[in-house]
Amino acid sequence: MKFLTYFLLSTLLLVSCNTKEKEMSQLPDDSIFHLTTEWKNQNNESLKLKDLKGKTLVLVMIYTSCKTACPILVGKMKQIESKIDSKDAGDIDFVLVSIDPEVDTPERLKKFAKDNAMDGPQWMFLTSNEDETQVFANVLAVKYKKISPIDFSHSNIITIFNPNGELVTQEEGLEIDVDKIA
Repeated sequence: MKFLTYFLLSTLLLVSCNTKEKEMSQLPDDSIFHLTTEWKNQNNESLKLKDLKGKTLVLVMIYTSCKTACPILVGKMKQIESKIDSKDAGDIDFVLVSIDPEVDTPERLKKFAKDNAMDGPQWMFLTSNEDETQVFANVLAVKYKKISPIDFSHSNIITIFNPNGELVTQEEGLEIDVDKIA
């Protein structure tokens, strides 16, 4: 009986591992879900980008203490969200990735989300460490540089990924056409 139990558990484990490997191998080569970077969301939950698979992602890199471009980008994300047809809303996540992991802790991101009325299930705020953040920024062609202890110079890009993690489009600048993105 013990042998049968061990055999069944081992088989189940092997099938589970093979299924995950097969899932990842079926992703397009240029999928962001191949990245192994580690993140924490505003609820202090650990995740990898592959955990976001299956939904269209509208993504922007910001930092919460920004007083110039980031509030505009946050406003654009909210405008895009407001233009999404309600029947499609469950298929889209709005992801804001911090470029300032030192300051933007999960707790701070949660407060920022609440203060900006972005605390619904469609909103996700991510933070990591500096190296992982830089890796992801490089993939997105987002440039940023700390110019003072409280300020960054950075690209202003909103990126759309399909449910398989392939880049669909990027809109750059502060005059982003939200209708086009939506």
